[in-house]
Amino acid sequence: MSLKDKVAIITGAARGIGYACAERFLGDGAKLVLADIDEKSGEKSCQQLAEGNEQASFVACDVGDQLDVRNLVAETLDRHGAIDILINNAATLDSSPFLELEEEEFDAVLRSNLRGPFLLGQAVARQMVAQVEEGRAPGSIVNMSSVNAIFALPDHVAYTVAKGGLSQLTKAMALSLADKGIRVNAIGPGSIMTEMLEEVASDKAIMNRILSRTPMGRIGEPSEIAAIAAFLTSDEASYITGTTIYADGGRLALNYTVDVGAKG
Repeated sequence: MSLKDKVAIITGAARGIGYACAERFLGDGAKLVLADIDEKSGEKSCQQLAEGNEQASFVACDVGDQLDVRNLVAETLDRHGAIDILINNAATLDSSPFLELEEEEFDAVLRSNLRGPFLLGQAVARQMVAQVEEGRAPGSIVNMSSVNAIFALPDHVAYTVAKGGLSQLTKAMALSLADKGIRVNAIGPGSIMTEMLEEVASDKAIMNRILSRTPMGRIGEPSEIAAIAAFLTSDEASYITGTTIYADGGRLALNYTVDVGAKG
């Protein structure tokens, strides 16, 4: 799939799935603006990806902040003159049980995981609409959802709520922009081997619990999610909008747990 010369913004790009998307998109010929709230890690990741390639640049951005969002869009336009792709990937996770979850933590998670995709999605969509009116091909937006948009977790309440909201936001955005040819979809990863999961990968009990709900019997890789993002933003997905592709090793289809004793 070719994304040659398409201009893409990827948030939460310093690590994990965002980094994998940036790596894939750069390899497919896109011009990238990487964004992350962690400026030090973001700059380092951009340098690793680019290696002197002027097709990639970094902008520090708190996606929950309207001014940061406007700056990200403005800097992208100053550098490349257009925006064709947005990957709304930036997110954070809460870890308190429902009865102990503080209001501030709940608000912080929704700020980055739901308000952020709304703010940036709206700002980028407005630019994409203007570009369509000027004759440029319609763009594409991908929101990074989760299987937790469907499955609830008692110790990740805010995260679960935000991903559920993001699923509906994706549909509403898609319907709002369909007449302009601008497509909006989401990806719902299951258990993916990001830095967060790597921290507990040595714990056999935790890994057995994860694998017991994963029929394919393995953890997904960030590159596998990046491949879906590349497809959804390519011309090969030109008739797909308003949907979520779940990459979860079969978890959503499962109504029981599988035996992984021999694999532990």
